[in-house]
Amino acid sequence: MYRKVLEELMAWKNSSRRKPLVLKGARQVGKTWLMKELANTAYSDSVYISFDKDADAIKIFDETKDPKLILERLALIRNKSILPKQTLIILDEIQECPNALGCLKYFNEEANEYHVITAGSLLGTYLAKPASYPVGKVNLLNIYPLSFEEYLAAADEGMHQYYCGVKSGEDYVAAFHAKMTEHYKKYLIVGGMPECVQSWANNADPEEISAIQEEIISFYENDFTKYSGKVNSGRILQVFRSIVPQLAKGNNEKFMYAAIAKSARAKDFEEAIEWLISSGIAYRTLNISNPEYPLKAYEILNYFKLFLLDVGLVKHLAGITNKSILLSESFQFKGPLTENYVLEQLMPILDKAPNFYAFAQEREIDFILQHGEHIVPLEVKSGTDKKAVSFKSYIDKYNPESAVRFSTKEYLKNDSITNIPLYLVGKIFELTSS
Repeated sequence: MYRKVLEELMAWKNSSRRKPLVLKGARQVGKTWLMKELANTAYSDSVYISFDKDADAIKIFDETKDPKLILERLALIRNKSILPKQTLIILDEIQECPNALGCLKYFNEEANEYHVITAGSLLGTYLAKPASYPVGKVNLLNIYPLSFEEYLAAADEGMHQYYCGVKSGEDYVAAFHAKMTEHYKKYLIVGGMPECVQSWANNADPEEISAIQEEIISFYENDFTKYSGKVNSGRILQVFRSIVPQLAKGNNEKFMYAAIAKSARAKDFEEAIEWLISSGIAYRTLNISNPEYPLKAYEILNYFKLFLLDVGLVKHLAGITNKSILLSESFQFKGPLTENYVLEQLMPILDKAPNFYAFAQEREIDFILQHGEHIVPLEVKSGTDKKAVSFKSYIDKYNPESAVRFSTKEYLKNDSITNIPLYLVGKIFELTSS
């Protein structure tokens, strides 16, 4: 399976600033596969420890913090040499052994010639706690579901080669538009969860995809209880189940606590929301008061929207039929579904959620991002309709240097406005550069 993040993992291996690496990301996004793939392709050997299955390994880390002694004992248990720079030490499900997470500090300070990589289910929620990991002593890397580009590599190698070749607007080929749009629609159904993409590439069975998505949702809901700690697991579940219905409310509608439960208040559910975001299951986009540089200074912290990490899961939870997507049928939730897709493609590029801008009643810019010192408004259209009153109003008022419309129409650059086909969201900076 093609994963672009492997390039970042190789850069980590060769970096002069390399420290023990912690992979953050939701369950089922492929963290374990990535660690093993890195070991297979870039190291002569590896030691794999999964703390949810290996009580002996937990005991080693519980008894000492000396990295040299830990490595000596692991080598004896595994009956193999652990060599600096040659052996990748993989510590999986590390949240099951807090002492191992704490020991990363000593690996960095006393044994940094050994390469250590770690991951765990919902590890982000653990790292969000104060003093839960050695700040400044580890490298962090966020792992996301497969992007449309990565899905394309599994589904159609020819079209993937074309995608990779798009370095500017001059590389766009209109003749491929229909085929690429068809793949985009399939991605809305399959989504980017690795097991779903692999299943589709191998079997092309939509019932199997739906079953896998149902399993993933069940895993998440079960994890709310298992890993929620002091956060009320029932409230996490309530917020999670409210995300899709809240997305359906349409433009200019921020996340409403009252939509979760009658008389619900922010203070009752703030921790649950933070837990979902820290886990990587949900993304939060914040409204801004002013579309000026720097955007961070104008964020409105209590005016936000929540999205899910994967459009395939949104499609499944919303109960949208494959027929509706493939035949481009019109339905009200098509807009929010498309927005969730666009956000999913932007997250690996930006490594953070963009903002949005609700600037008047029924007037909203779907996403707005800061690129260098420039503010770029992004309009998301689920079809070919060019009507975008808010977008035009924003452009007339602020005259941005660059503005982007994502739609099912072909690529077209017209002065400052660039129409980018939805299947090329990941090429936003290539297609908007002068």
